[in-house]
Amino acid sequence: MSEVQSRTISKLPLTRSPLGDEVKVPPSYWEDLSRRNLEELCRKALVKLHVPEGLLVRFLGRNIMVDFQEKCLKRAGHGKWERIEYPLMEILFLIYLLNIGPDPLENEIISAKELKSSHFFQGPHALEIEPLIERFGYEPDAFARAAESLGGERENLGDLGYRVPVFPKVPVYYALWQGDEEFEPRFSIFFDRSIEKHLSADAIWGLAKLASDALLKAPDLPF
Repeated sequence: MSEVQSRTISKLPLTRSPLGDEVKVPPSYWEDLSRRNLEELCRKALVKLHVPEGLLVRFLGRNIMVDFQEKCLKRAGHGKWERIEYPLMEILFLIYLLNIGPDPLENEIISAKELKSSHFFQGPHALEIEPLIERFGYEPDAFARAAESLGGERENLGDLGYRVPVFPKVPVYYALWQGDEEFEPRFSIFFDRSIEKHLSADAIWGLAKLASDALLKAPDLPF
């Protein structure tokens, strides 16, 4: 089991894995990141230098600071940068920055079944759809408000679709088919074809989990 697999979690804020293990960010991730050429990293990841602390990353419609000195993520609040205590988010930030390649978005929207690692997204790692259906299946306006609060933009998917910009080069797409007297509502999650060039299957699962939890909790978020 990989590090992200063993640390994936189901609730916000994140403190425990499904196995009950405490979620911890490996210090080696920060050490590896500190050795990277930051100018090259900014070009690849589409992020900005934030002197002297580190990097500024656009994440779900918000500016998040990656603080190299304090080895943490921070958000702007009350006139200053405030530390974010959200382990899965921190791990995914570090994985994105450490693994992002030069490849651009391919603008080809695919489902998890079309990924090369599609076998991973089964059983306990199936993408969680039911909470989205329960929350938004009969409330498309609520879905629209939540997606747009995360920087989402309309996409021609389902009855109502959105492109949610999780990281600059890694969006997640959501499609809602509304329910009525005859049909139950449906929800689907999609990705850009390029995602597997940057993230492993377990990181993709964690990314989708984080984005979906943000949709469900918006606007009351821990970042």
